[in-house]
Amino acid sequence: MASVIPDTHIDLFQKRAFANLATLMPDGTPQVTPVWFDWDGTHVIINSARGRQKDKNMQRNAAVALSILDPDNPYRYLEVRGKVAEITEDGADDHIDKMAKKYMGKDKYPFRQPDEVRVIYKILPTKTTHMG
Repeated sequence: MASVIPDTHIDLFQKRAFANLATLMPDGTPQVTPVWFDWDGTHVIINSARGRQKDKNMQRNAAVALSILDPDNPYRYLEVRGKVAEITEDGADDHIDKMAKKYMGKDKYPFRQPDEVRVIYKILPTKTTHMG
């Protein structure tokens, strides 16, 4: 399947941009969280900890949306709608360290809690809109 991420906005995945991740609560209301994100060429990758609200929401309902603003131009953005295609703990610890390097310049994620279980969510984009 060809990527639905437009070539004009693929650079946002290399920048230290934040995404606002929208998930759905049990009653259907939206819940939005700013998140770090990654791209594997097919999926938008989000990393979180087991038990957080976004984790519970994505476990129950795979429909999500992300809004990514260009940190260099807030009038340029990418909206991604899609489905969580995979949820896994495999590689999640290494991935959060990779994200800490990208976003904080740190080799290890510094906010790790002793009993925390990290989780990767692979989001398959189905539709995008963009501006700028």
